[in-house]
Amino acid sequence: MALRVLLIDDDARLAELLSGYLAQHDVVLSHARDGIAGIARLDTDAFDAVLLDVMMPGIDGLEVLRRLRKKSKLPVIMLTARGDESDRVVGLELGADDYIPKPFSPRELLARVRAVLRRAQPDLAGERVFAQDLVVDVGARRATVAGREVELTGIEFDILVALVRRAGRVVPRGALLGEAGRGDVAVGERTVDVHISRLRKKIGDDPKNPQRIRTVRGIGYVLPREAP
Repeated sequence: MALRVLLIDDDARLAELLSGYLAQHDVVLSHARDGIAGIARLDTDAFDAVLLDVMMPGIDGLEVLRRLRKKSKLPVIMLTARGDESDRVVGLELGADDYIPKPFSPRELLARVRAVLRRAQPDLAGERVFAQDLVVDVGARRATVAGREVELTGIEFDILVALVRRAGRVVPRGALLGEAGRGDVAVGERTVDVHISRLRKKIGDDPKNPQRIRTVRGIGYVLPREAP
């Protein structure tokens, strides 16, 4: 079955280029020329992933992402200007699954789409990892705390998996995204801290005295195997 991908971008030439290339690889590309049109397509049609340009007239890509994340976990790859770190940081914090700077090759884009979908697609026979009262079903991308399911963004889930897999061991802050399978997301340590802060809140960790995800000053983070 062909994959269905929505490109939200005001660049008609890019849409034409990608459509021809992706069609050769069993991917059907639909195109929305601006944020309003993109939101409308997302409300009325079904897609496997979204390619979302940050800079567009009217509603920009970040606002589209904000609205989308209020109702959907659909995988989103942000298209950003090369070297514009601030857009990448904000996009990832809002719940984007990946980013790719322009200009890019269609081949690289296809690889990114497939990688994001591999992370997002459930696999009922997948790995399950445990620590304290956390249970993480890696294949189904489902996490529970004391039996309560928690809603996580894609990158928050991957960070939690990395910490639970290495429970009891310190994961350096600068290496955490790589450990989470996000080594291509080079946006600085501050972004890691933001994701950790949000992850703590979602799993019920005390922000003033965290017990589940502890900070090792000057090094990184550790999730103890057993509850204190």
